Amino acid sequence: MSLFTRRTFLKTTAAAGAVTALGKVGAAGKPAAAKPNVLMLCADDLNDWIGCLGGHPQVKTPNLDRLAARGTLFANNHCQAPLCTPSRNSLLTGLRPSTTGSYGLKPGIRQIARTKDHVTLPQTFTPDGYHSVTCGKVYHEGTIPPAAQAAEFKVWAPIPNVQQPPQPIAHLPEPRNPLMDWGQVSLRDEDQGDYRIATQAIDAIGAAPSDKPFFIACGFRHPHVPCLASQKWFDLYPEADLVMPPVKADERKGTPRFSWYLHWKLPEPRLKMLQETNEWRPLVRAYLASISFVDAQVGRVLDALDASGRADDTVIVFWSDHGYHLGEKEISGKNTLWERATHVPLMFVGPGIARGATCTRPVESLDIFPTLLELAGFPERPDLEGHSLAALCRDATAPRPWPAITTHNQNNHSVRTEQWRYIRYADGSDELYDMIADPHEWTNLAGRTEHSSVKQELAGWLPRINVPPTPGSQYRILTYDQGTKLATWWAPPIGPREPIPEDMTRS
Repeated sequence: MSLFTRRTFLKTTAAAGAVTALGKVGAAGKPAAAKPNVLMLCADDLNDWIGCLGGHPQVKTPNLDRLAARGTLFANNHCQAPLCTPSRNSLLTGLRPSTTGSYGLKPGIRQIARTKDHVTLPQTFTPDGYHSVTCGKVYHEGTIPPAAQAAEFKVWAPIPNVQQPPQPIAHLPEPRNPLMDWGQVSLRDEDQGDYRIATQAIDAIGAAPSDKPFFIACGFRHPHVPCLASQKWFDLYPEADLVMPPVKADERKGTPRFSWYLHWKLPEPRLKMLQETNEWRPLVRAYLASISFVDAQVGRVLDALDASGRADDTVIVFWSDHGYHLGEKEISGKNTLWERATHVPLMFVGPGIARGATCTRPVESLDIFPTLLELAGFPERPDLEGHSLAALCRDATAPRPWPAITTHNQNNHSVRTEQWRYIRYADGSDELYDMIADPHEWTNLAGRTEHSSVKQELAGWLPRINVPPTPGSQYRILTYDQGTKLATWWAPPIGPREPIPEDMTRS
């Protein structure tokens, strides 16, 4: 696959733009239509617990629900990696983690050989006459060095600090990661980071020049821990009536030991610890409250766009970087290849996009980049590994031959279709779930001979390229030595009989 550099992109865009404009003038006798604005909204660690996806029966997300009603909801969308940096790196470059070697929280794309000079999604719009602004967390913080920021977005709004109480609220053993906290705070909404991020996006819409299209990206930090919100958001979810996630005793009994290696020692507490400290219900309640708080901020931005008079000329996309476990599979957090960590919201709204449609085809967050290119009239990029969803935006029942693939560290992949999830780990162990009959993934069918043909078919979609972690990779890195048969979590090898950690990393 050839490297698509900034110089190649500018030449291709200029040529394609000229041809497109001339073609429209010649055919219709009118000048080409102006390119649409793009408003990209995203959340951090938001799984499918939004009303229109039905992930939790009590969740209240009226603004995301009304956004979905204005466009097409992709109800079977899956992230490329269940971790912030590799997921966002993949989405914004259009390349799989298994292609770039981006598996951990570091490094950023400009420190990776494969993506050092790669033209990203923001870089596509910024030099093409768009007024581009980023607010909040779009790229993972610190992954784009200051010297490279101007090439991504013209304006970088300052990222507000996370406001945390002087003492932790959650009753977890010390020492613990300071992010591992959740509960009700006395701060006004206006003093919370996501409120200020929404305000930045609102100001950016108001200040956008009227003579050129805008590309505004707005990344909210919730419901990522610490899950902190004011009382009114907790009041939406009374403690006594709280519906807990469905879990089953020993639900990992049929899963390979290697599945634990993907999140071997992490600061996120296991379900056992949450139960012992009576923090499971408070975490679920705080997660729901944080989701509703973010939903309200999305609503503020949408209201500002509508008030600007530019909504009809704007493509809106909403996504989350990955999901989050709230006790399912005996853990909290992400870093798995199961539904709770991979299934994330995705919706498109705007000109030419069907309203009130729901697509159940398996799609990937990797598809966002090529979709925005097509919707905005840019030429197709041959180096992108996703596939445009523009046809599904017009007709949600249109055929799609590809499954959704999620990767977490080298040679660990999940393949998701409308009916099946197949997981293959680096040591060759695997899992197979019928997602229609067993949506909670409680019965691993991988060892049953009657499903061997299904496994073989799904395995045919596993990535052929599986590069090792890029040099400088740090944090949550798992490697596996095919010779010694030893897995290594960050640094120390994991002994074949080493007990599975039952609590959390105390740091």
